[in-house]
Amino acid sequence: MNDAGDRSEPFFIGWAKAPTGLRPFLIGVGLCLVVLFGGVGFIAAATQADPGSGRGGRGETAIGVLTYDPYPLLYVTESERYPTGHTLLLSGNAKFGVQDRASALDGRLVQVSGGPVARGDLDMLRLRNGPDGLSLVEGAPATPEVPEPVPLGRWRLTGEICDGQCYGGAMRPGTGLAHRACANLCLIGGVPPVFVSTQAVAGEEFLLLADAEGGPVTDAVLDHVAMLVDVEGEVERRGDLLVFRIDPASLQVAP
Repeated sequence: MNDAGDRSEPFFIGWAKAPTGLRPFLIGVGLCLVVLFGGVGFIAAATQADPGSGRGGRGETAIGVLTYDPYPLLYVTESERYPTGHTLLLSGNAKFGVQDRASALDGRLVQVSGGPVARGDLDMLRLRNGPDGLSLVEGAPATPEVPEPVPLGRWRLTGEICDGQCYGGAMRPGTGLAHRACANLCLIGGVPPVFVSTQAVAGEEFLLLADAEGGPVTDAVLDHVAMLVDVEGEVERRGDLLVFRIDPASLQVAP
């Protein structure tokens, strides 16, 4: 007669109630799995890039000096959200800039209102339509003081050309083929372009793009949007914002 062994050992069967002797072991395994998968989830979330503030949040209002070139900017003088002296990029709703509304107010003290988007040290306000979004401050001096550009030298940088609106969080995720197509449409529509540098420049990684003369960039950059590129140009500080005046001929895909 064959010895069938000791049948007193606990044995787990999936459809049956767990034996009393195995319960501490199974509880321990379950707790370890909870901790393991929770840790993996935390690490995965912590290593993701900042997605930006997106479209949520209440509308914001600020007063400041508007400048037109290379793209509409606001040097904040009064705001609940932004510190005095902060430089805001300005954009419109959808995929359009506000050049047509801002041109007549260049160098004037204005009030702006709209939805903020932010990512890292990048701040943009998507203005409401009409005078509720952009209007002249009555009784203000015709030529308020504007910070002078401060040259920071010539740089060759590696990074990505994006539109400030979608990269700031209006589109998620801001990567891939859809990101590139969306960014090009925004740039064609006049949304301020930004250069996201892989290395910090004077402590900043987001730089407003301009052409070599300090005006808006040309369509020459569109073939290099949303990909890692090398480009050379002059960097200058305007308020607390860096402007990268690039030479489009120096653009090349990074190795």
